[in-house]
Amino acid sequence: QVNGPGDAVARHLGVAGPVETLSSACASGALALAVALDAVRSGEVEVAVAGGADSLCQLTYAGFNALRSVDEGPCRPFSAGRAGMSFGEGAAVVVLEPLERVLARGIEPLAELAGAGASCDAHHMTAPDPTGAGAAAALERALADAGRTPGDVDFVNVHGTGTLLNDAAEWQALQRVFDGRAKEIPLVATKALVGHLLGSSGALEAAATVLCLRHGELHPASNGGAPYETDPNLPVSLVAGEPRPLPEARTAVSTSLAFGGSNAALVFSRWMDPTV
Repeated sequence: QVNGPGDAVARHLGVAGPVETLSSACASGALALAVALDAVRSGEVEVAVAGGADSLCQLTYAGFNALRSVDEGPCRPFSAGRAGMSFGEGAAVVVLEPLERVLARGIEPLAELAGAGASCDAHHMTAPDPTGAGAAAALERALADAGRTPGDVDFVNVHGTGTLLNDAAEWQALQRVFDGRAKEIPLVATKALVGHLLGSSGALEAAATVLCLRHGELHPASNGGAPYETDPNLPVSLVAGEPRPLPEARTAVSTSLAFGGSNAALVFSRWMDPTV
């Protein structure tokens, strides 16, 4: 059942507070972090454990293959020759606490989850809104929730499935939000390395975003050693081939755009000790 992983974690950790499971396709992991953020902010809980887990099955693979959304080779987001997604499986979990509680324990935060936003395209069962309006709305709401502007964002961990429709719609969303910066802002595509983890992809990509911020380096997309050619109709600044140092990065956004038009965006800020 869908609630199995959350219930198993609760039993293992002895969690007696609220245990919630979100099932909203590929936005599920990111939305779980958003719900946990609300619970911590409101004081409903002192600590939240949030993330996602998903595993491959023949039915899922057959469904996406029937939609001609699976690339025979590695996933190539925003590339001229992209032909679909690559599947992966796994899980990722983050622990959220109020800052004062973390510091009182003498722990250095990895990063701050500064804000979250969500929306729905209400457009089609599988295809994204080609205008990118829904995805842009989630991004804008996340930035407003975090008290940030588009100009504050140093890089974006995109949904980047490598499908023709999704990448094109996401490019439209980036243009809506970042305007002239859309061609310049560095993009990280985690799915190009680990595949599409479906319901847990948003959680894993959130963790990857935090690590990029913490280490001041953006991980690259890979094309199996071949040169990475970006689609000329999607003139993004995708980090590919080699890692890109970005030690000055302070704020990043991670997006998750799911079937059914469910969109989520998370804003992370690098932890900077004010006493140093």
